[in-house]
Amino acid sequence: MFNEKSYELKIGEKTVKISSGKIARQASGAVIVECGKTVLLVTATRSKEVREGTDFFPLTVDYIEKFYASGKFPGGFIKRESRPSTDEVLIARLIDRPIRPLFPEGFFYGVHIVITVISFDEVNLPENLATLGVSAALSISDIPFAGPVGGVNVGYIDGKFVLNPTPEELEISDIELSVAGTADAVTMVEAGANEIPEDIMLEAIMFGHGKIKEMCEEQEKFISQFEVNKMEFEVAEVNPEVKSFIDEKATEELGAAIEKHGKHERDDAIDALFDRLLEEFSASYENNEIPADIAKEFKNYYHDLMKKMVRESILYKKNRPDGRKTEEIRPIDVEIDTLPIPHGSALFTRGETQALVTVTLGSRVNEQIVDGMEEESRKKFYLHYNFPPYSVGEAGFMRAPGRRELGHGSLAERALKYMIPEQEDFPYTIRVVSEITESNGSSSQASICGGSLALMAAGVPMKSSVAGIAMGLIKENEEFVVLTDIQGLEDHLGDMDFKVAGTKNGITALQMDIKITGITREIMEIALKQAHNGRMFILDKMNAVIPEPRKDVSENAPKIHFMKIDPSKIAILIGPGGKTIKSIIDQTGATIDIEDDGSVAIFVKEKSSLDKTIELVKSYTQSVELNAVYTGRVVKIAKFGAFVEVLPGKEGLLHISEIKKERVNKVEDVLKEGQIIKVKVIGMEDENKFNLSMKALENEKVGGNDESAK
Repeated sequence: MFNEKSYELKIGEKTVKISSGKIARQASGAVIVECGKTVLLVTATRSKEVREGTDFFPLTVDYIEKFYASGKFPGGFIKRESRPSTDEVLIARLIDRPIRPLFPEGFFYGVHIVITVISFDEVNLPENLATLGVSAALSISDIPFAGPVGGVNVGYIDGKFVLNPTPEELEISDIELSVAGTADAVTMVEAGANEIPEDIMLEAIMFGHGKIKEMCEEQEKFISQFEVNKMEFEVAEVNPEVKSFIDEKATEELGAAIEKHGKHERDDAIDALFDRLLEEFSASYENNEIPADIAKEFKNYYHDLMKKMVRESILYKKNRPDGRKTEEIRPIDVEIDTLPIPHGSALFTRGETQALVTVTLGSRVNEQIVDGMEEESRKKFYLHYNFPPYSVGEAGFMRAPGRRELGHGSLAERALKYMIPEQEDFPYTIRVVSEITESNGSSSQASICGGSLALMAAGVPMKSSVAGIAMGLIKENEEFVVLTDIQGLEDHLGDMDFKVAGTKNGITALQMDIKITGITREIMEIALKQAHNGRMFILDKMNAVIPEPRKDVSENAPKIHFMKIDPSKIAILIGPGGKTIKSIIDQTGATIDIEDDGSVAIFVKEKSSLDKTIELVKSYTQSVELNAVYTGRVVKIAKFGAFVEVLPGKEGLLHISEIKKERVNKVEDVLKEGQIIKVKVIGMEDENKFNLSMKALENEKVGGNDESAK
């Protein structure tokens, strides 16, 4: 019934099995990838036809984690996997980026890649296997693909590179690097790092690529078991009339238009020339009505000519569209305290890219809960990135964050997180929000710069300032030029977007996307060097405005106090059904977090409320001490004496003989319920059974050992 073929290969010290022919046989290509008890199903399918009007490659990558893979139920009311989590979206992007350049130019059939995690052993990370599975599925399908391709993760522990580190190893690793590529070149890099120098980061990338070469060789052995027939398709030739008309009429004026320095001025000039030329070209048709397919070809070729002219101008004349030199950074403006209420704020502007960034400080209740196949976890620091249409001068719809927003936000968060203080040093939950108010390239890097400024202005004791910059590439055959601080047009028409963020001491985040089939070590080395120089320049600008974090948090930020109580007192502090803790919160407006080890964190807006909350918590968690003097409340009267509450929930016996030195015939003659009296602890069996005395105080001076029962 099945014609299953399989192959085992070694990735580092681990054995990975790839098989096909048993599951999902109707997909164009499908494989099962297994490592330990982690299992992935990877499928690749394509559309039968090119959708009419499509002039781009519609590739979709979906990475799906099933809760059943680790024996868990989905959270929430519905109990079913729904929209992908942020982690799933980010992993899908990591897979999309290295394979996209490997499809042929002009291939516009829809391609859908689905990676489903169907078993997870919590040791062998599925994202380490996903790119391998995608490459294998595409390679045995009829979809044209210049693979195979491989992907690995690289850690750096105690001065040594670690291949595909486990979750435990990642906790102590100074690098968290994802590398993908073919046997010939690197096609994608993404990394977070704890201030790693450029030379070590480059070696980490090369270490990863060395393992990728081995993976690609092994994949070829698996692929050789299949009779693969790739589909044929033709890239349509440009209409000769369109080509000759645009070449003749547009070249000179288009060259002048693309040299205009302002983004809108340049775009307006390019669009105006296009409209005029199209109108002139349409005059040769009856009623000036140009056929839709010809109009589309006209637009596409005009864009291709513009791209060719911009690239040639940069590559051969070193003439960038805005007039800058290849290593020149756009004008920078740095501002902090832009907004009066947020706990920290900054406005970072670089050329026509601008980020308004805010910081909000909160308590543990504000931590982000991450629920997935692994154990539920919490994040005390997170960054959200927003890209509204007005930032590029467009009218559009405001929807939930898309893959781009999540990806840019994750990169900025990763760049800053290594500089965030530890919980014991700064116990706040921290939320950073970057609103992109203008965009012309490198908005994620502006978010990093603005985020660093806002955090320091908020009084977060950052270990160092962090800045980011994006590098570009124009490459034709063996000729190339690396560009510092690329703007939108250079990103759109160039071959690489290489973002590098870090401090004065080293790299904290890195991301590389390319549009060609790969780049060499030489190009990466040059890009890292230029990025380092650019980062130092930007950090100088930032440090001139705020050289170190403020000593105190904003007056608008909540006040925080940590204290330790006896863990056995936690139940008393919480009270039956949470009655006690709710009462304290109602009285003070505080947020109180209690840990199992007795750690208590108190968050309030006003200092006076903080003092009151501390006093109340202490009153409920103190222990009764022998010979201590308390101000207590009479809660019950009996024939033989009275019961007095000296601390919340702690009642001792005041015997009738201990009320006064003189004889007391009836307790009611001296005391009544609710009366506040001073008493001394004169005997204890245990904390819940003790004896009190009033008469012992008649000849004693009550001092600082007096405690008040509330």
